[in-house]
Amino acid sequence: MSKPSTRQELIDYCLRRLGYPVLEINVDDDQIDDLVDDAIQHWQDYHFDGYQRMFLKHKVTTAERETLKSGVTTTTGTNSSGSGIASVNWEEGQNFLQLPDHVLGINKVFKMDNSTISNGLFNIKYQMFLNDVYYYGALDLLNYSMTKTYLEDLSRLITPDVQLRFNRKNGRLYVDIDWREFNDDTYIVLDCYRLVDPSDAASVYNDWWLKKYTTSLIKRQWGQNLIKFQGVALPGGVQLNGRQLYDDAMAELEVLEKELRTTYEEPPFDLIG
Repeated sequence: MSKPSTRQELIDYCLRRLGYPVLEINVDDDQIDDLVDDAIQHWQDYHFDGYQRMFLKHKVTTAERETLKSGVTTTTGTNSSGSGIASVNWEEGQNFLQLPDHVLGINKVFKMDNSTISNGLFNIKYQMFLNDVYYYGALDLLNYSMTKTYLEDLSRLITPDVQLRFNRKNGRLYVDIDWREFNDDTYIVLDCYRLVDPSDAASVYNDWWLKKYTTSLIKRQWGQNLIKFQGVALPGGVQLNGRQLYDDAMAELEVLEKELRTTYEEPPFDLIG
């Protein structure tokens, strides 16, 4: 099938590109599975289609809130300088939430309180709309925009954005807030990036770059498996040339990786300030 939609169809497609069943591809099934995993991981890390922006919400359980607000610490290491100086224990606060493995990065945690100055009828935003709703025909948009900007700046000073720390390797999201101010059943909403799971998006297996890259990886492994038989003559005088297969695959992979970084990877955003 030229348009693979499953993992096995992608493997079959790559093997046919390499000459199967006319040629015997001397690569073990376990090796092929590892190479497909490597190709998908590389595609997810750098291809702009390998991840997507998501809004994930999590309902903080009572047990989690008790742990977060209690300030529980864990010893992370001990150092000793010798010369009779006592050892010093270093502790780490357990104010983190464990995120799923597919979360790539966190942009921000939305404010727990979205109101400006106060809640309910005394909210300034509500009062502005209440008093100006029937003046839209003659409302000064510039003045209205400047007032809204001022209110947002004031809200940011009074209730600043939530400070967070996140590392993808351990999946821990540290949220630096006072958890004692929140009740049970509090929701946390994350603006984050999540890896695209091929099991949920079958079209991933039909990605043109991924098909070529997986084929070249299998070709490199094929050549690497045959290198030790270099110069061995087969019946009929045919000699295996694993080194040539390996070198050709390395050249293809170099071109494909350059294409991924220059064509399919999103450019870095400029930082101003």
